[in-house]
Amino acid sequence: MSASPATRRLLAAVLAAGTLVGAAALPAAAHDDDRRDHRGRHSSIVIGEVQHDTRGRDNRALNREWVEVENTGRHSVDLRGFTLTDSDGNRYRFQGFRLDGRSSVRVHTGYGNNTRRDVYQDRRHQIWDERDTATLRDDRGRVVDTESWGRRGHHDNRRQ
Repeated sequence: MSASPATRRLLAAVLAAGTLVGAAALPAAAHDDDRRDHRGRHSSIVIGEVQHDTRGRDNRALNREWVEVENTGRHSVDLRGFTLTDSDGNRYRFQGFRLDGRSSVRVHTGYGNNTRRDVYQDRRHQIWDERDTATLRDDRGRVVDTESWGRRGHHDNRRQ
């Protein structure tokens, strides 16, 4: 027994409506994912606290000056090729460093032995001034996060 023309038209209309609803749902889901990851693939990597402008020129004083890089996500991220720069153009490049999920690393100005929580720029002079901006870029040079303090910035994270 075959369906009447009216039944076939109704069935075709229902199937077409279902296809349209399904097709419309796919881009909406993809759009939600884009919003969640609006800063790119490394959106969980941010600049945390900053300790700047310490007094003294010895290595101990230089190592009290640091910028913290945090991974707020659950998964570890390879920071190889990421750079941290100040407003004067001084640059530190991460070499083969994996930052675990929900953890941080302090990038110290002076000399020391790198660990999972502390890395060293091996510099002989201060980098971070009382008014400065730290910029973190990924391995492709895209800005991941910035943090400013002092007159040019919005707050001061200095800790004594």
